[in-house]
Amino acid sequence: MYEKRVSDILTTENIEYIVSLPCDRTKDLCEILEKKFHYITISREEDGIGILSGLSLAGKRGVLQMQSSGLGNSLNALMTLPYLYSLPLPILASWRGYYRESIPAQIPFNEKIPVLLKLYQIPCTIIREPAEFDLITSVISDAWMNNRPHVALISPEVWEGDREITDDSEFPARDRLITLNYHGVFKEPVMQRGDAISIIASLLTDELVVSNIGVPSKELYHVRDNPAHFYMLGSYTQASPLGLGIALGTDRKVVVIDGDGSLLGTAVMPVIAAESPENLVIICLDNGVYGSTGNQCSPAYETVDLELLAKASGFNHTFKVHTPDELSDAFKKARVQGPSFIHVIIKPGNRNVSNIPLGPLDIKNRFSAEISGKK
Repeated sequence: MYEKRVSDILTTENIEYIVSLPCDRTKDLCEILEKKFHYITISREEDGIGILSGLSLAGKRGVLQMQSSGLGNSLNALMTLPYLYSLPLPILASWRGYYRESIPAQIPFNEKIPVLLKLYQIPCTIIREPAEFDLITSVISDAWMNNRPHVALISPEVWEGDREITDDSEFPARDRLITLNYHGVFKEPVMQRGDAISIIASLLTDELVVSNIGVPSKELYHVRDNPAHFYMLGSYTQASPLGLGIALGTDRKVVVIDGDGSLLGTAVMPVIAAESPENLVIICLDNGVYGSTGNQCSPAYETVDLELLAKASGFNHTFKVHTPDELSDAFKKARVQGPSFIHVIIKPGNRNVSNIPLGPLDIKNRFSAEISGKK
């Protein structure tokens, strides 16, 4: 069975985590991987890039498994996280739009993928027949040896004539009772983001911190720089996925400083709740605007309640705060129960701070050393 052969290769390569947005061409492979590895199902491929980047920062070995169209959805995250920070990321992509493709929508993007990856200097290995499955070993080895993404494009042709798995999956009972008595009150904010970050920084002890892109990372750096801080220089929406990956890979407390715009743009909240890492705290600094791009209003300003969204996603520990004292109290409680979500209502506005004088490799290397204890 070819699917089992792939699974055995991943086991030999010491892969621990499979992060997957399934493809119907590899549904039999997914069934095997789900049983043999720590299998994380995502709803957006780019979230998988964030999660696996976090895992690799913690020294854990994982693989992203998806269909090749997901490379288009996640190209910016691919280039601004594993590529920019030199992080290993092996990808097994079912190559759609290439072999006997019956869905026209799969063809325009997917048929050009090898050319696209070459343009962006991302290594790509094409697997067209079962005899080439051993190339997966070199894909994984290269990704980890050279600290970079490497894509294995697997043609659907390789699975033909090898269908031993039958669709007889048994699902657990789905009965459940959901009760929610929620009264969310938005008060007029008294803090700006810089004020909230100063308070958070004063409360940090030995936590690992992931800070959102743009001004939030600059504000944190100028308030309190620390090797335990991972500053996002790109990858919009990927702070919380990255934090999830780090939290899964370490026992240390992980704090993510995220924003309303970023969290509304990701699908990772239910994934966090499903994985339920007790050592993860998500702090949503909600000013209702896209603060790093000119303070344009987000849907959170007058419509969305992100604490309610966190509850609907499955978070059991949530807080809504408006004042410095409320933020301090919520943070202390979130330290001892998780995953926790702190919804901080703040005013628009940015501090006048300069760019972070650290390059991507500087940020990664000192953060990795902090996790491993090799300072």
